[in-house]
Amino acid sequence: MSLDAGKLYGFAWRHAHRLPGPVLRGIGNVGADVAWWRRGGGIRRLEANLARVRPELDARAVRRLSRAAMRSYVRYFGEAFTLAASTGEQIDARVRTINLDHVLGTTRQGKVAVLALGHLGNWDLAGAWATRNVATVTTVAERLEPPEVFEEYLRFRTEIGLQILALGDGDVFRRLVRVARTPEAGIIPLLADRDLTHGGVEVELFGRRARVAAGPAALALTTGAPLVTTIITYERLRGERRRRAGTPWGLVIEFVPIEPLDADVPRADRVRVLTQRWVDALAAGIARRPEDWHMLQRVFVEDLDPQRYAATLAQPAAEP
Repeated sequence: MSLDAGKLYGFAWRHAHRLPGPVLRGIGNVGADVAWWRRGGGIRRLEANLARVRPELDARAVRRLSRAAMRSYVRYFGEAFTLAASTGEQIDARVRTINLDHVLGTTRQGKVAVLALGHLGNWDLAGAWATRNVATVTTVAERLEPPEVFEEYLRFRTEIGLQILALGDGDVFRRLVRVARTPEAGIIPLLADRDLTHGGVEVELFGRRARVAAGPAALALTTGAPLVTTIITYERLRGERRRRAGTPWGLVIEFVPIEPLDADVPRADRVRVLTQRWVDALAAGIARRPEDWHMLQRVFVEDLDPQRYAATLAQPAAEP
């Protein structure tokens, strides 16, 4: 079973680019609609999350929004399977940036910038673009099951130019600190809108309590690197840009610099306070394009298993 999943992903990465773009996108939309119509556990969780983002919507409107979200989610996979075969010109044409100068002002001085990301849009395409136009990209990848799928993702991300540290392979945080202190370190984008290590931070997200990763804030505080919330969403392409991109879909990457903390913020509160700041900026981006938030998992505290959550809170907090 595990081997079959790995083979399926490998087959998709090796052959999906051979399909005409409209055919691949059509297959993706059909697959997304079928999954949406079946309304399995992931879809129900997606709808519950979207209902927190847009509480003014009734159940029917949330249902329509979740269909658009599933199409966005499956679009990510279709793009991932064909990204390695894309030309540099196509990658560049797909991306439009907002406030990029803030990050370039840091990297051009040979300093590192820490980017806090959510599961928005296509972060792999954004990474491939950044390696060409910004700086070296070092990030952390979640270990997926079965292992064959993780290995395929690792191969793919390495192929598009990303430097990957696998979550669970030793002390990843210390390795990130070493990278951040290396000359010409570039940028370190971290997907952080979920707590994967049980060492995360509880914040307010859309008026609810949620668990997110402590990594971006802890890394910025430890190294002195600037922290930047990075919001990645889809946009429709037209005209010359669409022709150069070879697809009707592009990305908008918005960089939102987070104000450093005042010196009087207590040490014990610094990671939490800085985390809340980048989460607030991310939430504003999600609210503008909720259909691009690919969150089919539990992130809000009220959805977590009470016993497991209590056990998580009982663990001593890790010092960055």
